[in-house]
Amino acid sequence: MKTSELRQRFLTYFEKNGHRKVASSSVVGPADDLTVMWTNSGMIQFKDVFLGKENRDYTRATSSQKCLRAGGKHNDLDQVGFTARHHTFFEMLGNFSFGDYFKADAIHFAWDLVTGPLDEGKLGIDPSRLWVTVFEGADGIPADLEAEELWRAAGVPPERIRRYGKKDNFWQMGDTGPCGPCSEIFYDRGEHYPGDAEPNGEGDRVMEIWNLVFMQYVRDAQGNLSPLPKPSIDTGMGLERTASILQGKDSNYEIDLFEPIFEAIWLSIEDPSLPADAHSRNEVIQGRMNTDRAFRTACQVIADHIRAATFMTYDGVVPSNEGRGYVLRKIVRRALRFGKRIGTAPEFFGDLVESVCTAMGDAYPELNGEKKRIYDSLNREERQFSLTLNAGLKQLESCDVRSGRLSGSDIFKLYDTFGFPADLVEDWCRERELQCDLDGFQTALAEQKAKGRAGMKSHDQRLSGDFAVLADLPITEFLGYETTKVEGARVIALFDRNHNRVQQLTGDGFVLLDKTPFYAESGGQVGDNGRLHWDSTAGTRNRESAKVTNCKAPAAKRHIHEITNVTSGGLREGTSVLAEVNYKRRARIQAHHTATHLLHAALREVLGTHVKQAGSVVDADRLRFDFNHFAPIEPEQMAEIERLVNAQTLLAKATHLAEMPIDEAIATGAMALFGEKYGDRVRVMSVPGFSVELCGGTHVANTGEIGLVKVTSESAVASGVRRIEAVAGAATLELLQQDEALITSLSRHANAARESLGALLHGKDAHIAQLERELKEAKLKAASGGGSAEKVEQVNNFTVVTASVDGLEGNALRELMDQVRTRHQSAVIALASKVAEDKLAMLVSVSSGLTADAGALLKLMAPHIDGRGGGKKDLAQGGGTKPGGIPAAFDALKAALVAL
Repeated sequence: MKTSELRQRFLTYFEKNGHRKVASSSVVGPADDLTVMWTNSGMIQFKDVFLGKENRDYTRATSSQKCLRAGGKHNDLDQVGFTARHHTFFEMLGNFSFGDYFKADAIHFAWDLVTGPLDEGKLGIDPSRLWVTVFEGADGIPADLEAEELWRAAGVPPERIRRYGKKDNFWQMGDTGPCGPCSEIFYDRGEHYPGDAEPNGEGDRVMEIWNLVFMQYVRDAQGNLSPLPKPSIDTGMGLERTASILQGKDSNYEIDLFEPIFEAIWLSIEDPSLPADAHSRNEVIQGRMNTDRAFRTACQVIADHIRAATFMTYDGVVPSNEGRGYVLRKIVRRALRFGKRIGTAPEFFGDLVESVCTAMGDAYPELNGEKKRIYDSLNREERQFSLTLNAGLKQLESCDVRSGRLSGSDIFKLYDTFGFPADLVEDWCRERELQCDLDGFQTALAEQKAKGRAGMKSHDQRLSGDFAVLADLPITEFLGYETTKVEGARVIALFDRNHNRVQQLTGDGFVLLDKTPFYAESGGQVGDNGRLHWDSTAGTRNRESAKVTNCKAPAAKRHIHEITNVTSGGLREGTSVLAEVNYKRRARIQAHHTATHLLHAALREVLGTHVKQAGSVVDADRLRFDFNHFAPIEPEQMAEIERLVNAQTLLAKATHLAEMPIDEAIATGAMALFGEKYGDRVRVMSVPGFSVELCGGTHVANTGEIGLVKVTSESAVASGVRRIEAVAGAATLELLQQDEALITSLSRHANAARESLGALLHGKDAHIAQLERELKEAKLKAASGGGSAEKVEQVNNFTVVTASVDGLEGNALRELMDQVRTRHQSAVIALASKVAEDKLAMLVSVSSGLTADAGALLKLMAPHIDGRGGGKKDLAQGGGTKPGGIPAAFDALKAALVAL
C-alpha cells in the first residue's frame, strides 16, 4: 500500500464516520501560543477547541498534520539517521472528538480501521500481530478498566492487553488543564527483529503505531483532578511508521515516500567509480546502503532533513541565528556535513527540493508553486556554510584521536575559531565510534566563550548569517594594543550593505582588513571608529577616504569595519589603506574600561568576594557594570567604593599587561571578565596590589590617565543582580560642569548661597504642602456651602442629589461625598467636579437598601462626559474630558432611575 493511499484511506474512513477533514496547519507553532515553537502533534491546531476557548462548526475532525520535532521537550534531531523510525519531520494522522464521542467509539474506530478488510477501505493488519496498552492507575487515579473492557469487546484477546503507568499511558496538556489516560496500539514485527516481544520494551521488534488519548479530567493549579465537562478524544497515528508495516519494510526510510528523495541524493554523489547509467548506478548505491552503515546513516539524515527544511521554509522560516531560524540553520548545516561525508556535489541540498515536491506533491500541491523560493533560501544557506564546513572538517580530521577520544579543548577550538557546530562534531565522533568530550567542551565554553557569546547578543544582527564565510578567510592581525594608526593594511574582502561580497564599494558597506588598529566590539567594550585613507585609482593625485563607524568580529579574529561616506573613487579589494582610529575617543573608552576593573575590585573589597561581574558596557561616555549582590548599596558603602577607586587613580600606578597560557593566568588568581573571549593564550591586565583580571580589551598605561571616577546611579536589574553606572576622566569633568551650571543657576534663582539650597528647598516644600492643605479646605468649604450647591429631587421614589463643583478631585471629592451622605441618609448621590477645561472627576453613591447600582449608573453617565468609570453597587468613581456634558450625565442618571 502506497503511503499516499494509507493517508487517503485514513482520512476517508473518518470522513465516512462523520468527521470533518481539516487541512494540516503550519509546522510553525501558533502565533498566539509562545509555549509551542513547532507543531509537534495533530492536536496543536485544535488546542483552543479542547480548552473551550474556541468553537467550531463541527465536533468531529480528522487530519494528516505535518509535524516537526527538533527542539524543546519534543526533539528527535540527534536520533535522526541512527534509528529506523526517528524523524524531525513526519506526518501525524489523527481523529478528534470535541465533546462528541468518547472511548467506546474511539476504540471501535481504531480497531475497525486497523484490522478491517482492505477491500472495505481499511488497513487489513493481522490482529494477532497487535498489542494494546491501557493505564494501570497511579497517584490516586484509577486504572482505565473501561478502556480495557472496550478493547476486549472490540475483539482484542485479553492476553494481548497490557497495563502501564503514567509514564507510558497518561497524557496531560500541561501542568494544569485537560488530561487523561491513553491507550496505544503496538505492532509486533516478528522474531527476526531484535528486542522484547512486548510493548514498551527494548529494541525495534514491537513498535507503537497509534496513540488514543482520552481527555476525561481537568487538573487545577493545586494538582487536583475533576471530571472534564465534555470528555474529548485526541489520537495520533504515525504515517511513516504505519506505512513501513503495510509495505513490509524494516525501516521508515525504506517506504515509497523516500524513494525519489534517495534517488536525488544518490544522483548528487560525485564518485567516478560509479556506473554512468542511472539504473546500474542506483543498484550499486543500494548495495552500499545495505552494507555501509555510515553511508546509510548519512543518506537518511539528508533525506529527513530536506523534508524538514522544505516544509519549514515553505511555512516562512528563514535561516538565522535566533529562534526558529536557528533550528532551520542547524538542520540544514547538519545535512550538509553528512553530504560532505558521502561526497555530494557542491550546492546539492537545494536541488533536493524537487524530489520532496515529487514525493509529497499529491498531499501538498502548494509546494510546487513555492519551489524556487524554497530552493533559493536553502541554496543561499548552503553557499554561506560551505566555506566554514570545509575549513572545520580539515581541522577536525587533523585532531589527535589516538586515545579514542576527541578532547573538549579541540571541540571548543573548532566551535570558537572555525564556527563549527558542536552537534556536527558529535555526529563525526559517533560515526567513528570515538568518545566525544562534550563535558570538557561545555566547561571551556562556560569559562572562555559563554560570556563572550552573551556579549555577542548585543551585536548588530545584520552581521549574522551572511558573514559565515569570514571563517574561511584570513584572520585580521590586531595591532591596536600598540598603536592607533596602521599603514599598508590590505583589503581582504568587501561586503555591501546587504552583505553580498563585492569587488568594489562605492557606498556604505563592510571591510575586512589583514591588519588593523581598530578594536572589534567584545567583552562589553564598544568597537572603535575612525577613518580609512587610500590612494585614488583614477590616475589623479587625490586621496580617497571613508568613515569607519564601528568595528565588530562576527567570526573569530576577523575584524569587520563598517564604513560610510566613501569618496567618489570607491574602495577595491586588494587596496592598501591607512587605518586610523579616533584616538581621542579610544582614550575615553580605555579610561572607562580600566575604571571598570578598579570598580570590580572595590566592590569585592567593600561588599564581599561573592561579588562577580554579570555584564558590562564600556564606551566613550560612561561605563555600566552589572554584578551579583543581594541588596542595594548603602550611601556610606558607595562613598567607600568611590574612595577606593579614586585612590588608585590618584596614585598614578603603571598598569601591567602580559600574555600567558590561560591555565597559568587562572593559577595566578586572575578573574575572568564577563563578555571576554579567550584563546589558549590570554592577556592579563593588572593594577599592582589591587586588581588582576583576564581581559582582551584596551586599557590605560597608567591609572592616572583615568582621572576622577564618579558613580552616577545604582539600581536593581534582576533578582540578585545590581547595576552601577559611572563616568571617568573627561566624561566626569563634563558631568561636574553640568552639575556646577545647574547649582549655580539654582542659587541665582533662589538668591541664596549653594550651601543653603538644601534647607531652602526643604522649607519651600513644607510651605507648599501647607498652602495645598489650606486650598483644599477652602475649596471643600466652598463646594459644600452647607448644601447650597446641591440639587435634591424625587425620581421614581428615589431621593436624587446632584451637585457640580470646581477644583475638587481625589480625596477632596470623596470628603465632599461623605458630607453629602451625612445630610442625605437614603439617596442616590452624583457629584461632578470640573478640574480643568478638559478634565472632570465624578462620584456616584447609592445608599444601602436601595435597588439602584452605582457602578451601572456611572457607566450610563460616562458617554455624556467622554469618560469612563466603574465601581461597586454602593460607590463608583470615574472621570472624563468633557465638563460641558455634566448636566446631560445627570439627566441620564435620572432617566435610568425612572426605568427601574
